[in-house]
Amino acid sequence: MYDAAALLARIGVGVVFVAHGWQKVQVGINGTADNFDAMGVPLPTAAAVYATFAELLGGVALILGLVLPLTGLALFLDMAGAVGFVHAKHGIFLVDNGVVKNGGELAIVLGLAALVFAAGGAGRLTLDHHLFRPRDNGDDHYGDYGDDGKAFPLPSENAPLPPGDTSRDDDVA
Repeated sequence: MYDAAALLARIGVGVVFVAHGWQKVQVGINGTADNFDAMGVPLPTAAAVYATFAELLGGVALILGLVLPLTGLALFLDMAGAVGFVHAKHGIFLVDNGVVKNGGELAIVLGLAALVFAAGGAGRLTLDHHLFRPRDNGDDHYGDYGDDGKAFPLPSENAPLPPGDTSRDDDVA
């Protein structure tokens, strides 16, 4: 269930990032840089290049579940910059009482979602899981998942330890 929910969340967040990146492509790097400059973003051309490609390519990578630690971090930093340089001074709401305020609510949520995906919350329905997961090396599988997708049981406190595991030896008072 978690894997399906994480996939849907990645798709939704990724589509929003792709849309914002594509919007910047349509305006062009120079147009985006001019907009950033007018909003007080430092190094507006560099920021425009970063934001455009982080959002466009990062959104696609997020949807696919590819290189998620780097993808999520790049998108988080993109949104941290958006909040810090543009949205924070306008408050939380994008629209308040029918007036466009340009607050940070969307950038905050997108950035934190990207951070969760970077930290490993993307589930197993990712390209990363299929391309980079550790292969079975014969060690115990406590806390791991079998080929059927079901978790192997975690050992209870009184369960015997796998051969050679002395991790509870230091716990004796």
